[in-house]
Amino acid sequence: MSLRNKKNSDSNWMSFSDVMTGLMVIFLFIAISYMMQVNKSAKKNKEIVDNFYQNKELLYKRLKHEFQEDFDEWDVELDEDLSIKFTNPDILFKSGSSNLRVEFKGILNDFLPRYFNIIIEPQFIDKISEVRIEGHTDNEPIWMLDLDSYIGNIKLSQQRSAQVLKYFRQTSYFRKLSNNSKYRFEYLLTANGLSYGRTLDKHKELTFMSKRPIDKVLSRRVEFKIVTKSEDVLKSLKRNM
Repeated sequence: MSLRNKKNSDSNWMSFSDVMTGLMVIFLFIAISYMMQVNKSAKKNKEIVDNFYQNKELLYKRLKHEFQEDFDEWDVELDEDLSIKFTNPDILFKSGSSNLRVEFKGILNDFLPRYFNIIIEPQFIDKISEVRIEGHTDNEPIWMLDLDSYIGNIKLSQQRSAQVLKYFRQTSYFRKLSNNSKYRFEYLLTANGLSYGRTLDKHKELTFMSKRPIDKVLSRRVEFKIVTKSEDVLKSLKRNM
């Protein structure tokens, strides 16, 4: 090979090497940028999840602080899923009836304003998607309502939850609310009859999960349950993916 041809060959090789080096640098910057974006998204997602659980925990602590002294007197339990269970049927309803007992009305007069004042606190109101009033029964048939025992108890539990909601709307607390606040509660509040689909055992655990026998007394109950905006959290996570 002549000296001139060797120089041309070396020159072509150097140009090819420069191109490869440039491409490697570009790919390196792309990889670094991608990793930074992934880390940023992961950090943002963690903040969203942490904020969701912090708000839920704060709401739980707020409810516990407000009602802790009343729980034993009312025979009430607060669960970490933000449900408040009234489990003493002797003060709730007569057997087979949806009429509220006088004792239960007295408790509701004290409970409802304090409960809903917490819900409308600025740090919570935008984090809540629903406030469920749930009626639960035991598995005894209610033949006068339906020959299907489950449907009969659906009707009874629905009537009971609706009566609690109706009573709330008749309270002076509700009547004094602004129209905007009433409209907000009408959006948030639901009355649900769950029949004996979620009965409790003697440890107040769901029999479907524990596989233990039904405690019919504890199963006949009313629950107030706050549902937080977990769906919004999932949407935010999806946007950051």
